[in-house]
Amino acid sequence: MGSASPLRLALVGGGPGSFIGPVHRMAAELDGAIRLTAGVFSRDAARNAAAGAAWAIAPDRVYSDYRAMIEAEGRREDGIDMVAVVTPNHLHFEVAKAALEAGLHVMSDKPATLDLAQAEALARVVAASGRRYGLTYVYTGYPMVREAREIVARGDLGAVRKVIVEYSQGWLSRPIERDDNKQAGWRADPAQSGVGGCIGDIGVHAFNLAEFVTGTPVERLCADLAAVVPGRVLDDDCNILLRFGGGARGVLIASQISAGARNGLTIKVYGEKGGLTWSHERHTELTLDWLDGPSQVLHAGSPYLSAVAQAASRIPTGHPEGFIEAFANIYRDFARAVGGEAAPLVPGIAEGVRGMAFVERAVAASRDGLGWVELEGAGR
Repeated sequence: MGSASPLRLALVGGGPGSFIGPVHRMAAELDGAIRLTAGVFSRDAARNAAAGAAWAIAPDRVYSDYRAMIEAEGRREDGIDMVAVVTPNHLHFEVAKAALEAGLHVMSDKPATLDLAQAEALARVVAASGRRYGLTYVYTGYPMVREAREIVARGDLGAVRKVIVEYSQGWLSRPIERDDNKQAGWRADPAQSGVGGCIGDIGVHAFNLAEFVTGTPVERLCADLAAVVPGRVLDDDCNILLRFGGGARGVLIASQISAGARNGLTIKVYGEKGGLTWSHERHTELTLDWLDGPSQVLHAGSPYLSAVAQAASRIPTGHPEGFIEAFANIYRDFARAVGGEAAPLVPGIAEGVRGMAFVERAVAASRDGLGWVELEGAGR
């Protein structure tokens, strides 16, 4: 593929009614490096065709089965280069595995797989394939999250002592999964979601964000998970104490029964000299509070930011970018990696394995009342 030729993308999942599928499509195509050309958008034939028509996909490249798509596209001179997996969790492994083994690059929505065993197996497939695998931990794509990571890495805060990360939503405060709500339904079903509910849906985002910003792995945890809504099988509220390498302590809160909360992701990191705060609902700002100096508010798109943060913005400060653009940063970096450029900030299978280890260890520790436990695979 020449440098001027967009990567040809196929989506698996993401048809009518999906939240995250259209986000992947818009983000992938935003910078012109990737173009959606094929897909299996829904198991329902009518919905599948409707998605293909809405996105101007040639009818003969709208497939009913991902295996048939991979085989047929492999015979075309203009066949796909990569697959984005945007299905419920239980299909992530088999679709990614099939694509990688066919020589295709893969971008997957998180979590990487249904369980840790699958994640470890997928890591072996990725290594053997020689292809790129990316995971959309989208919050790592925000300019001010990347700036926060740079600030910590430079040592501006001194040694990190305390990390507080919270991701609170309220949309599952009632048992809407029983009312034919598809988005809630698969998340509440262990067969499709895995052993974790809230922890696997948004808790892994908080966990990944904490490790990304601090640059330090979590080594131990003490978890208290609960299914608060009566009759719900999987957790909908999580409270977890963390111990990081290097000695920092942390608190992780993930909840989908915090009535009135929308998408309240916030991280605070405190060091010897000061602290930083980033909130998703004010994502263009990064607040720095100093022990011996005045507080500062940094703004996305500003010329005083690090090169890494500036590269993640497309327009000048004061012109807000958001969720789609953060997603697009991951896709843009991924396309560059496929082209042979360095792209160290793209989450990959290592982050996928860690996320699944976190979910399984926390669920088991809470269920069995184990108290403090080691996070298996703590090394990065």
